[in-house]
Amino acid sequence: MKHLVSIHDMSAAEVAAIVDLAVDIKSNPDAYADRLKNKTLGMIFQKSSTRTRVSFQVGIYQLGGIGLFLSSRDIQLGRGEPISDTAQVLSRYVDGIMARTFAHDDVVNLAKYGSIPVINGLTDLLHPCQALADLLTIREKLGETRGLKFAYIGDGNNMAHSLMFAASKAGMDFACGAPEGYWMDPEVVAQGQADADAAGTALLQTTDIVEAVRDADVIYTDVW
Repeated sequence: MKHLVSIHDMSAAEVAAIVDLAVDIKSNPDAYADRLKNKTLGMIFQKSSTRTRVSFQVGIYQLGGIGLFLSSRDIQLGRGEPISDTAQVLSRYVDGIMARTFAHDDVVNLAKYGSIPVINGLTDLLHPCQALADLLTIREKLGETRGLKFAYIGDGNNMAHSLMFAASKAGMDFACGAPEGYWMDPEVVAQGQADADAAGTALLQTTDIVEAVRDADVIYTDVW
């Protein structure tokens, strides 16, 4: 069983395999129409989202499965029922869990105590699914990721963290341009630096936007 909690936990080969699979599914969707037949995905939403809910629910339907929407009013996650209990109960009913939560530990604990795969649909710390989708877009537009420079301009938030991880796993240099006081979490940066060192890629965090985007092949920004 494999969870998708953080791209940092994945190997470069695993990241490449996900993007390769996404390319194949987009080009030949009929071949995958029954891949998740009779499977149910429990979708926990503490945070609402138009794109995340629609993409997951439509996605599993197109693969032959069913998406079960669970809002904070539908389950007792963190309210009276421990997350460990929620994880174990849902494991008896559904085949996988996608969770979009505030606290990152909620997703970590769902994966720890459950007996089914858990997908991080967003936490305040990370947003891995969006970063993987962005790798797909880069592949489609530029043909390759290895050897490119990826520049992120904006707050050092959950998107910056996941894009930093994704960049090194895909063989890209990464630069984050953000004002002082809005830099990425130091512990997450330390993980990102370890990933960059292993991949032989560069990692830069700067207040100089011009320096951040210099020689960039991809420029990305988030809400301000």
